[in-house]
Amino acid sequence: MSGVTARTLRHYDDIGLLEPACVGTNGYRYYEEEQLLRLQQILVLRELGLGLAEIAEAVDSEPDTLAALKRQHIRLLGERNRLTRMADTVAHTIAELEGKTEMTVKINRPENLFEGFDHTQYDDEARERWPEEFEQSQRNTATMTAGDVERMQRELTAAMIRMAEFMAAGTPVGDAAVQTEIHTQYQGICRMWTPNRDAYICLGQMYVEDERFKVNYEKIAEGLAEYQRDAMVVYADERLGE
Repeated sequence: MSGVTARTLRHYDDIGLLEPACVGTNGYRYYEEEQLLRLQQILVLRELGLGLAEIAEAVDSEPDTLAALKRQHIRLLGERNRLTRMADTVAHTIAELEGKTEMTVKINRPENLFEGFDHTQYDDEARERWPEEFEQSQRNTATMTAGDVERMQRELTAAMIRMAEFMAAGTPVGDAAVQTEIHTQYQGICRMWTPNRDAYICLGQMYVEDERFKVNYEKIAEGLAEYQRDAMVVYADERLGE
């Protein structure tokens, strides 16, 4: 009824995630209401992208089945809203493609958009707004040479151009190729500081709302800051958890 195979049930039993109510003399596993409710929680959390270790911790930390289901229901509603946003993005792209033969996104391709850029002009503001992250970034960049900085700037510029190409092609922000690019960008950020889900979403929003950042995206392609932000939201929701 649940679609779970016998092999999967045996594995869940072996790792202590879902033990049967009893095992018959013939070796058959028997499951009663308590186990079926636990299985339902497991399947819901699997659909939300959690690993088995995380699922075990989540289920075992909430002995009250009703409370656990209510919590999972809230998470499912959040996931539904996220998928709705993605579906709307795809629908918009389809409408664009059906309405004209090609996307009219003009892409500029500078080699280094940040050449001569004085990043220290933001130090005081960053130190005040994000003290821990600022100190972590300072430690990680202290040993960087001028060559390292230029190489990082060129990589960032190239990444922005690749995102503009995805946008021009009408690729949805949730597409695997776009999310692979975002993952590479996230790893690059982690060389200096490690944003959690909320911090990464806020960073993407800052690219749109702060003109000092948005102007660089607009130099490559109009609407790129919003496209970048939306892709980061999908990545944060899917890969960075809560």
